Amino acid sequence: MVGFGAAIGRARAAGANVSVLFLTHGCVDRQSMWPWARGRYGEAVARRRAEAERACAALGVSVAGWSDRPARHLWRELGAGEAEVRRAVAAVGADQVWTPAFEAGNPDHDGANAIASRLASGLEVLEFAEYNFLGGRPHLHRFPHATGAEETLVLTPEEQAAKRRCIALYAAERGNLGYVATEREVFRPLAPYDYSQPPHAGRLWYARFQWVPFRHPQVDFTDPREVYAAIAAYVAGPKPA
Repeated sequence: MVGFGAAIGRARAAGANVSVLFLTHGCVDRQSMWPWARGRYGEAVARRRAEAERACAALGVSVAGWSDRPARHLWRELGAGEAEVRRAVAAVGADQVWTPAFEAGNPDHDGANAIASRLASGLEVLEFAEYNFLGGRPHLHRFPHATGAEETLVLTPEEQAAKRRCIALYAAERGNLGYVATEREVFRPLAPYDYSQPPHAGRLWYARFQWVPFRHPQVDFTDPREVYAAIAAYVAGPKPA
């Protein structure tokens, strides 16, 4: 939704069938929640799925699959994630895959981008910029490094309003979505990456609050060195037969 909302609408208007695959359920794992909230973990996961269902209905897209994987775990389970993607691609007969950019906005997004790179030899893959922290400043819908192949969708007032309505459906994430801009969306063919290194130098978006002295559930304390070592090992590994 953050990166693709208007693009989905325009693709559907052009006659495309669009399906969404959820590679995590969107909630952190139980142990990362506040202790007093852990007893309602199932309710939290069910709420996120209900929100996603409403957003998909508003966008007019089908769901290619739901994962029981917690957020912040996809980058640790990339082989299993790839298998899910390949099954979904085969099931819906996809001829194009869209993925979040490799931009260090979210470790799972970077992992999803790496998964998409393994499909690029047989499918067209587009990546969409969402958010990054290049130079110690937040950047929205702008790749950390341009290739010259970028395309920009300037959203109409109607598209902006529709995107805001869809974002509002994710009430559980209201505190995390205030940064989302609706003026444009930017995409390009998947760029070649060195997945063993962060997408840009300096502090990364998901690491910018790691100075917090206690384990706050909304702060991702993932070590970037572990993320890119795991992604690099996965990309270098054998592809499924």
